[in-house]
Amino acid sequence: MRVIYLSILFGLITIVSLNAQDLKFEVGSYDFGEVKEEDGPVSYTFSFVNTADQAVRITAVNASCGCTTPQWTKELVQPGDSGLITAAYNPLNRPGKFNKSLVVGYKVGESTNTSTLYIEGEVKPKPTTIEDELPTVIGDLRVKYKTFNIGRITTKEEIVKRFDVYNHGDSVVIWSDSVVGPKHVNVRYEPDTLKPQELGAIVLTYNPKEKDDLGFVSDNVVLFASNQEDSDLSFNVIATIQEYFPEMTEEELAKAPRLVFDRTQHDFGKVNVGNTVVTEFEVTNKGQTPLLIRKTKSNCGCTVSKIESESIAPGETKKLEVILDTSGRRGRQYKTVTVFSNDPSAPSQMISIKADIQEE
Repeated sequence: MRVIYLSILFGLITIVSLNAQDLKFEVGSYDFGEVKEEDGPVSYTFSFVNTADQAVRITAVNASCGCTTPQWTKELVQPGDSGLITAAYNPLNRPGKFNKSLVVGYKVGESTNTSTLYIEGEVKPKPTTIEDELPTVIGDLRVKYKTFNIGRITTKEEIVKRFDVYNHGDSVVIWSDSVVGPKHVNVRYEPDTLKPQELGAIVLTYNPKEKDDLGFVSDNVVLFASNQEDSDLSFNVIATIQEYFPEMTEEELAKAPRLVFDRTQHDFGKVNVGNTVVTEFEVTNKGQTPLLIRKTKSNCGCTVSKIESESIAPGETKKLEVILDTSGRRGRQYKTVTVFSNDPSAPSQMISIKADIQEE
């Protein structure tokens, strides 16, 4: 039995080997070496000879990455004739080494076979320019975005962030001390005078305590500068604020308030457009000290939330009412409400509602 098995196995190996020789490639892999990103796509053409005794047709060439585009001989390749497979690699935004494969599918008579080709190389990133780094143009100035993102912060202390600004004009830009914006956002400039082709910074000092809000927040500031009167120097300032809790011992955490919902999702099912639907979530304090609800915030003006009480004693349960107004909405809707509290282990928790809004 063992001899028969080995014979069959040897036969299979022989068949696979013969099939692999139906297409004889000059090379099975190609190394592009160093590829400069700024030069754009590079390509290499693999040539093969049909060594079978029947015509060969390439049925497909599948690349391992969308960055690689194959082209190939579409006509039948007769015995002894040659065909071509071209692999084009796009290095855009792909720095570093790459190694890609192309699986060539082909038919010899009624037999379907494959062969694999490889390309490799290393992409040298293009040098970045000021246009790349600061793509947003406002008059004579360049910035990265029209939004200053402070990021995720806590209420513990002020945050200082710098945002690059570049004078690409021919005149000196002098920043004005005048700023229209909220008190919790302070603006200064480094330097306060920008020469032509000079890089500087708009420096924001953000005071989350003075903002007195939690979760995602957005404000607007308007800046002023010489020779930029016709330019829109208004910017959004965004941040995500979380309440700060000092480091606590296990004993302190055990005594802290703990917010627990009876559930975190509710599906209203099918709702006729224009109707208002309501559900209630139960909020329980499973801690040992009073639970304080700081704020509830929904992600849509169509959703309103109301907590029965902002202070929940240990072991007590209160209702959180969530109202969905379906006016002007169609199809599947998914809305969230974030509840902020003094629970140090989970100071913000999210619940969600769903509805399938349809015409009557």
